[in-house]
Amino acid sequence: MVNRPRRLRRNAQIRDMVRETRLCITDLICPIFVVEGSGIKSEIPSLKGIYHFSIDKLEEEVKEIIALGLTSVILFGVPNRKDDFGKEASSKMGIIQKAIKEIKRVAPELYVITDVCLCQYTSHGHCGILDNSGIVDNDKTLVSLGEVALSHAISGADMVAPSDMMDGRVDYIRKVLDNNNFMDIPIMPYSAKYSSNYYGPFREAVSSSPAFGDRKTYQMDSANSDEAIREIKLDIEEGADLIIIKPALSYLDIIQRAKDNFNIPIVAYNVSGEYAMLKMAVDNGVVSEQIIYETILSIKRAGATMIITYFAKYLATKM
Repeated sequence: MVNRPRRLRRNAQIRDMVRETRLCITDLICPIFVVEGSGIKSEIPSLKGIYHFSIDKLEEEVKEIIALGLTSVILFGVPNRKDDFGKEASSKMGIIQKAIKEIKRVAPELYVITDVCLCQYTSHGHCGILDNSGIVDNDKTLVSLGEVALSHAISGADMVAPSDMMDGRVDYIRKVLDNNNFMDIPIMPYSAKYSSNYYGPFREAVSSSPAFGDRKTYQMDSANSDEAIREIKLDIEEGADLIIIKPALSYLDIIQRAKDNFNIPIVAYNVSGEYAMLKMAVDNGVVSEQIIYETILSIKRAGATMIITYFAKYLATKM
């Protein structure tokens, strides 16, 4: 007898019936960049098709996101004021705090996730408080991260996503939230965040490039896989409700290993450099735009439950 797998590829109907991986609109988390000022909807030069929005321009963007069927966003803020300690990050009138309130005014049903970190808010561009030698002080940084997460919850965030890669941050933030009656706010840490060159466009978008050195003392070495599993395990033990793996495309093996090892929702971050390269290739006719769907589908196939992607709105128009 001849085995004929092609029988199940004969036409579109049977191919759809036996399709193993499906990408849904609810799998997608849409990033939004918020800036101080008014009347601002400005395209980010390194991220074609992605914009900075001032608070007064959020209503139009949020209504479009809702109309497309997207259900969740993740917020990144660009403040006007920076200092060595990133104090603006936890201000009641901070850019993210104001953005949360405006989004909830316009669309209470939209699920709002906030990035919790200090790099956009520190004058030195690092993700924490520096000690006298210029190294990030892990435990002092935890205090600031707790303050930031709490301020986001008070402002109405549905979920917080610490992206700093400090040791013990999930446990510390969980205690801060619980002690202030925010037991129901989930924590989605960037559990395996690699020190990657794929972040370049994002750092330009939020003006967060380190003023000196790099982030290799706290972000992961791109050569390591077993370490990612240890990091994820620690975050889960500390109370993580979901975990993020970042970047996505060059780390599909990490997504797959996490899926095989842990029974927890896995979020993959399809980062700015991945977006920019693919967008440029499509815009220049090097590849068909159908490659966008294929690429994001590959992240889901690797084991991601949800995907943070700058292609969210584009994909929603096609799905």
